[in-house]
Amino acid sequence: MRSSPAKILLITVAVAATLSATLAACQRREDKPAQPTPAPAPAAVDGPLAYDAKTDYASVELTLPETVKTAPGLRAALYEAGVRELGQFAEGAQADLSEAGGGDRPYTRTVAYSPGGETPRLISLARTNFEDTGGAHPNVTYGGVVWDKTAKRPLGFADLFRAGPDTVALDKALCAAANAAKQARSPGSEPATLGGKMWTCPKALATPFILTPGSEPGKIGGITFLLDSYQIGPHSDGDYWIALPQSTFRTLLAPAYADQFGGAPVKAGDVTPKTS
Repeated sequence: MRSSPAKILLITVAVAATLSATLAACQRREDKPAQPTPAPAPAAVDGPLAYDAKTDYASVELTLPETVKTAPGLRAALYEAGVRELGQFAEGAQADLSEAGGGDRPYTRTVAYSPGGETPRLISLARTNFEDTGGAHPNVTYGGVVWDKTAKRPLGFADLFRAGPDTVALDKALCAAANAAKQARSPGSEPATLGGKMWTCPKALATPFILTPGSEPGKIGGITFLLDSYQIGPHSDGDYWIALPQSTFRTLLAPAYADQFGGAPVKAGDVTPKTS
């Protein structure tokens, strides 16, 4: 049976309309901007977190916390520098003890890092150095590391603060907080003063520090200064870790890092870790 010209025309129009709609839909899908692929979360950095070595002359050890694995470049930088440093100490111990005809016991040096405050951009670690070379008592000193995760480099006081900052008020605040901690431990003891002859208050610019966790999530509440024993009192008083709120130095912060600070420290004043 042959179809009529009118029916053929209707079928042709319908097919054309369907094809046109299909092409239009395809075109709309092609015109739709591609959705960006989410950036993968940074992978944890692999590598050792501890190192130790023993000889007849020296025993050395390095430990790093798990937190360094989330900061690209930090673990490797600390580990490589630590192993190199401890190797040099061991060589020096061998030279010393060999020249002295041996000793009662090997020299000891340990370097241990512990977590400080952290933000999405910054991470800080306290470094505790323990050294025993046969003196009256072992020596403990401290250092601080502040690391920019984005720039993958360490930051110092001159990076976090404005160029040529006037630290007089900050130095006074640190001195007052240190003396308050000293009096709490040794009531009636001679206070430290700025430029004092017996006990001298530390200067903020020359004192190692770490970032202090704050009350505002993702922000740094202050800075903790790490004072060795003998700095503001006798060895029997021990060390002092003094935390100052960010409000004390807020106006001194470099604009690039000011947004990393906020709120108040979880604890201010004497925050020296308790030892067992």
